Amino acid sequence: MPGERNAAARAVVLAGVLVVGAVGCGSDAGQKPDPEAVALVRAANAQMERESFRSTGSTTAFPGAKQETWSDPAQGLHMEVTGGALGTVYCKDGTSYTSAGLFAEALRRRGKEITVPPRLQGMYVTTKADGGCAVYYRIAETAHRVPGRDGSVDGKRVSAVEVAEGGSKDVYSIEDATKRLLKLESRREGGEVSTTAYDSFGQSVTITLPVAEKVMPLDAFRYQVSG
Repeated sequence: MPGERNAAARAVVLAGVLVVGAVGCGSDAGQKPDPEAVALVRAANAQMERESFRSTGSTTAFPGAKQETWSDPAQGLHMEVTGGALGTVYCKDGTSYTSAGLFAEALRRRGKEITVPPRLQGMYVTTKADGGCAVYYRIAETAHRVPGRDGSVDGKRVSAVEVAEGGSKDVYSIEDATKRLLKLESRREGGEVSTTAYDSFGQSVTITLPVAEKVMPLDAFRYQVSG
């Protein structure tokens, strides 16, 4: 689905990955697998899961918004969304924690009108991240090579793969030497575009999950906002 790109992962994961602008869970119907692209994608996904990194950029999930993400193999993932929407997402051991306001906004953009009562401000909604926390940056193996988009990012040689679904396209630039993902360029069918840069590989980062008193399961959130 990086048609909603993997649209910051199924309104996090219905609502949260909806945030990410998304990352690759797409499918190109009828298109044969591209062995070269699959090998690149698998190498990049493995590399991104084994070291810390930061990503910054815009998002197609919320027009006008910016997002910054930190990921660490041991500590999990932390994402901040600012601008067109405001909120925070954490993920650890396959569980996503999305701030109530951002979760509601993601669902609104999927046609579900939700009002978050004042008592839930500051709370986080938990959902299971299907496929683990790497869903927020993992590239889909339905990718195919686009040699015309090869080149360099910050002086580093990169090879490009594209994940396409319908009128939506995500182009990933993977560093030849390290197989790190360095850049993502997304275009949605409605005309929204976004660019995300990845850096700070291997650098120290501190990720602190919300305290238990500020966390509620999805079922409890549904009950609170519906009644």
